[in-house]
Amino acid sequence: MDPLVIAADDPRADDVRALLQRHLEFAHEHTPPQHVHALDVDGLLDPAITFFSARRDRQLLAVGALKQLDQAHGELKCMHTTESARGQGIGGAMADHLLDVARCRGYRRVSLETGAMDAFAPARSLYARWGFTPCGRFGDYPESPTSAFMTLLLG
Repeated sequence: MDPLVIAADDPRADDVRALLQRHLEFAHEHTPPQHVHALDVDGLLDPAITFFSARRDRQLLAVGALKQLDQAHGELKCMHTTESARGQGIGGAMADHLLDVARCRGYRRVSLETGAMDAFAPARSLYARWGFTPCGRFGDYPESPTSAFMTLLLG
């Protein structure tokens, strides 16, 4: 089996668009429309965001992005693993990669927003295993009972 390759990628690529569409569909299925903060392709083209994909044998397995909020604070965005690749450590590898990039950029903290509903419990659990802890809202996010905010101090 070829190694997993995580690298900067173009969110406009066809296979990436398809995975991002599934990501958005999940968000809209479980979240009121006005509270969905998942980014579409255009949102991921923001210069403050670096978008990554995880591939094996050129097959897309996961995506993730890192947004610079300020000189010392980054945000994980758009974390999504294909259904067929779940449970194989791909999401963890993507998170490790994004956190390594954050450290290299000199960020002291990385935060994220995810859903507070039951459908997002596996994601919150996964982030907690990576060391993220609940925090208050950050950035431009409004107060919302549908959002769960988490943060990780980088050492």
